[in-house]
Amino acid sequence: MSGAALGIEIVVVFFLALFLLHRYGDFKKQQRMVLFGTLLAWYLCFLIVFILPLDVSTTIYKQCLIDHEAHAQTPSVSPVLSNQTTPNTSISASKNTQHVCYKPWSYIPDGIMPVFWRVVYWTSQCLTWLLLPFMQSYARSGGFSITGKIKTALIENAIYYGTYLFIFGSLLIYVAVHPQWRLSWYELQTIGITAANTWGLFLLVLLLGYGLVEIPRSYWEVSRQGHLLIKTYFKAAKLMTEKADSEENLEDVMEEVRKINESIKYNHPLRKNVDTILRKCPVEYQEKMGRNMDDYEDFDDKHNTYPTERSLSKLHKQVIYAVQRHNRTRVQWQILLEQAFHLEDVAKNETSTSRQFIHSFAPPEPVGWFRRYIYTPTIEWYWECLLKQWFYRILSVVLALFSVAVVWSECTFFSTRPVLSLFAVFIQLAERDYNYLYIEMACFITIFFLCTCVYSTVFRIRVFNYYYLASHHQTDAYSLQFSGMLFCRLTPPLCLNFLGLIHMDSAISHQEKEQTAYTSIMGSMRVLSFIANGFYIYYPMLIVILCIATYFSLGTRCLNLLGFQQFMGDEMTSDLIDEGRELFTHRPNLYLSTRLILKQLSKNLFKTMRKNSCQANLFEW
Repeated sequence: MSGAALGIEIVVVFFLALFLLHRYGDFKKQQRMVLFGTLLAWYLCFLIVFILPLDVSTTIYKQCLIDHEAHAQTPSVSPVLSNQTTPNTSISASKNTQHVCYKPWSYIPDGIMPVFWRVVYWTSQCLTWLLLPFMQSYARSGGFSITGKIKTALIENAIYYGTYLFIFGSLLIYVAVHPQWRLSWYELQTIGITAANTWGLFLLVLLLGYGLVEIPRSYWEVSRQGHLLIKTYFKAAKLMTEKADSEENLEDVMEEVRKINESIKYNHPLRKNVDTILRKCPVEYQEKMGRNMDDYEDFDDKHNTYPTERSLSKLHKQVIYAVQRHNRTRVQWQILLEQAFHLEDVAKNETSTSRQFIHSFAPPEPVGWFRRYIYTPTIEWYWECLLKQWFYRILSVVLALFSVAVVWSECTFFSTRPVLSLFAVFIQLAERDYNYLYIEMACFITIFFLCTCVYSTVFRIRVFNYYYLASHHQTDAYSLQFSGMLFCRLTPPLCLNFLGLIHMDSAISHQEKEQTAYTSIMGSMRVLSFIANGFYIYYPMLIVILCIATYFSLGTRCLNLLGFQQFMGDEMTSDLIDEGRELFTHRPNLYLSTRLILKQLSKNLFKTMRKNSCQANLFEW
């Protein structure tokens, strides 16, 4: 099994990243370079999460060999008394022979992990600091050629890259002129890694403080069907407003496109750019506007004012954003409708005496063998009306206890004598019995929980509709790359923080023990002692304040005071709740009309893709 576990996990993680990208992105419609960059970023981050437990178990085995060798070289009795104490000598020898280090089932040979971590880490850092910011600007550019898109991306990132060059150059000058500092290339590399991890830890604590409270609370709210239905009404009222706003915005943008389409004739030099913009419009608008090919009147630049290529690029960018936002709100509206109707059905079936779950609407697809023979209406009734709420309540309590353990360990992981971090206690107990499977499972579950708290917060980020990860293939390229960039910045410090929680980072625990290969590529934090002994230890304690603020919904209350309506469950949001309930008064008409709209939207998107497949090139957006 030497190295087999590593190879299997590399393959499994790739398909996991591919599945998530397929869920949030669109393989048919989106740019290949965008999909490849996002897939690579997600894949590398997930690799760190899945492979680090193997690195921990291998390191514990190596530490056991070192301890065993040191114990074997230490004589159990003095040479002078060795001939006179034969029984004691035999007892000591038997103890030495019993101290055997068992090789873990997932043992990775020497030399593999350092190279693996070096490739994964530096590739992810190049993505997050260099390539993905450039590709973000490239994806949202309204240029009509590859050169134009690259030029726009370089201009937008000039300040971004210039700031990094200025900071890095200032540090190099400071090191060069400082008389007491004679740093080697290795130490300069460590300073760069430390700076990146410090920035990542700053974001990590903010996101983790929110997720540690919100994840258990969200599962508890799912168990309260009535509360969840009221919250769904609130979301429906807000989403209806956003949906109407997106439709109005699309109408305004399409009106501008129509005017330009009528003013620029077939033989105008910018006509090909207008055709590119028209291909990005919904099919119904294309059919209304056409291409103006029936008008063979030559353009006359002496009497008419025509738009410039720059203004067309700006309009192109607006069309991309307006169409994507309009499609996204439509799909979100359909998902929210189905969720609300399902919750209303649950409320009706709870008082049913037949103990069979009855749906208000027939399923859109034929019933499969699973629902026909296994998940029958009776089983569905017991699950939806009885068991589901208790399952989520138990899960919420377990996750809440896990969150308390994380908060406690974050505040006490710097104490090695006595060991106060709960995760360090569990790992050290398993280490005594060489229970490598338990060690790997405990490491993976802990890292997975931390990543769930952090990544779920990232997936919920929504800043004025700019960054939004929506399922059902509705995430735009800019948001996909933003998530990949943020994952690459958060995962390395998250895993380094986890190693500190289990006392396997000597820079924090100050113990002379075998280091993991992951820690070795990070370099010694002792080069910057004020960060290793200060920021890395005391800053995570801020997580307590953030958890308290999240528990009492201080951020939500502040947003309400600023005018951004958030669900509070009190009289402050009762108007929106009533408005959302009113939207579901005419349920059949609303549901059927929405389904027809969604079906027509899918057909239009398919027609657009077929129509433009032969005209689009690799880098066209």
